[in-house]
Amino acid sequence: MKDFDLLDPRGASPALRRGGGGGRVFGHGGLRLVLLRLIADKPRHGYELIKAIEERLGGSYSPSPGVIYPTLTLLEEMGHVTVSTESGGRKLHTVTAEGREHLQAHQGEVDALLARMAEGGPGRGGPRPAPVERAVHNLRHALHMRLAGAPLDTEQIHAIADVLDEAARRIERL
Repeated sequence: MKDFDLLDPRGASPALRRGGGGGRVFGHGGLRLVLLRLIADKPRHGYELIKAIEERLGGSYSPSPGVIYPTLTLLEEMGHVTVSTESGGRKLHTVTAEGREHLQAHQGEVDALLARMAEGGPGRGGPRPAPVERAVHNLRHALHMRLAGAPLDTEQIHAIADVLDEAARRIERL
């Protein structure tokens, strides 16, 4: 698959996606294009790129350094950005002529990604409020920890299912 493809291997998810299969926000190649565009707009440090993406998604998602920095290294290896080290060891990423050509060749994909980011992601009426994101994360973590612990008996399994079903019913009625 090419680095600019907007579809994942199943052909169903755009380069900017959310939820469902693993919670990935960017599909294959999407993050590279977004980072390259942000760097083309203005040379930036990795932390600035993380914050710019978080801001464009209304705070509903913040990419981790473990995703951003390897992607920046890949962009450098592809010849799309150069890196200069400033005082304090911070690395400034600047787009190259080859990177600008790549962006120009894929302007439609970049525009589509940025438009979906401005909407907070596909299929969502905008970004989810941060307190809701936090609560969903806490619920998932609590479930994971409980299910990873000692085996549950039938009564515990039904009690957990009842709590989740009741929460779903209450949310649907809001």
